[in-house]
Amino acid sequence: MVKAIVGANWGDEGKGKITDMMAQEADIVVRFQGGANAGHTIVNEYGKFALHTLPSGVFYSHITNIIGNGVALNIPLLMKEYQSIVDRKVPTPKLLVSDRAQIVMPYHILFDQYEEERLGGKSFGSTKSGIAPFYSDKYAKIGFQVSELFDEEILKEKAARICEIKNVLLEHLYHKPLLHPGDLLHTLHEYRDMIAPYAGDVSAFLDKALKEGKTILLEGQLGTLKDPDHGIYPMVTSSSTLAAFGAIGAGLPPYEIRQIVTVCKAYSSAVGAGAFVSELFGEEAEELRRRGGDGGEYGATTGRPRRVGWFDCVASKYGCRLQGTTDVAFTVLDVLGYLDEIPICTGYEIDGEITTDFPVTGRLEKAKPVLKTMPGWKCEIRGIRNYEELPENCRNYIEFIESRIGYPITMVSNGPGRDDIIYRKSALKI
Repeated sequence: MVKAIVGANWGDEGKGKITDMMAQEADIVVRFQGGANAGHTIVNEYGKFALHTLPSGVFYSHITNIIGNGVALNIPLLMKEYQSIVDRKVPTPKLLVSDRAQIVMPYHILFDQYEEERLGGKSFGSTKSGIAPFYSDKYAKIGFQVSELFDEEILKEKAARICEIKNVLLEHLYHKPLLHPGDLLHTLHEYRDMIAPYAGDVSAFLDKALKEGKTILLEGQLGTLKDPDHGIYPMVTSSSTLAAFGAIGAGLPPYEIRQIVTVCKAYSSAVGAGAFVSELFGEEAEELRRRGGDGGEYGATTGRPRRVGWFDCVASKYGCRLQGTTDVAFTVLDVLGYLDEIPICTGYEIDGEITTDFPVTGRLEKAKPVLKTMPGWKCEIRGIRNYEELPENCRNYIEFIESRIGYPITMVSNGPGRDDIIYRKSALKI
């Protein structure tokens, strides 16, 4: 059985914790898209970790962790991350990397930085991890696939050709130092030696696993609103963040994905630029940011302060719909316990009209939030394991949001730890 764990919103919803939790009952965890430009924060018996490329199943010795073909693979970062968790006494994880995955090269990171610098105030808020240049090259068919590292003839020819293409831009657009084929070839040889023990045919491995009745988790990065087709374009990432892409990015038949757990925060947060209708500012925002997450709302990869806002029913309903949600995991609910009242964004006012449908970016930029305020519960809820034991106002908050987004909230996370979770049997039936 295949289950996907994806984000409903802008990313940073708490997918890493949910994957880590669900991995207890799984056999394989697959990262199927994105790169090291976003992180998953996990708290367990080994400590607190921010994973950027490794799947969130690496803390279990029974899990095979897979980097799928859809991932932007930064080999040195992957190896550094792998070693860093082993150094912290985590048992050596089982790792398999698709030989069809493509490689983030050092020049991708440089071009990302150069382009953001060139754009200045009109930049896209990139993490400067090389993601957009990487995917541009992948679809322009001038990227390096892992399998190509083991064919010297291909490497030499490609290295020369790529330097020729890139140097035109470096010289005439960015006015930066040029690339040299010999240096590029040396880097590729280093990457080959690093990745050789882990590279293999992921699609064939997963096909065999399915025939043996294994449980596979697909772990997504970011969320619906960062999808290049269905998100807040152009302030999006460069690979599809939807569960549907899990079939492509892992090499699975689409009909095998039977459960789609879409993760929503109990409030909103985002890193990077783009429309964010329910966003808070000033002291109110800083208070929520400081209390948020585990150690505050700061990007696991960038360290940047996350933008924060009230829960957005419009964006979340849309995000869940596009993901094909079967279950909603509702995270960081415990953070809101300090509030006397909690506003919820239930609609958008655009040009004097109110809508509950998520609009295209041009109209989204004009949207103002329509807020409904609910009473807070004013107490600590960490440690509660039964839904009925939550304060009444807390349950009312969950059930109101569930009714507005139209998808069942079956898991409620009330703390950062693996066991800080409430399984809800009375969820909305769809």
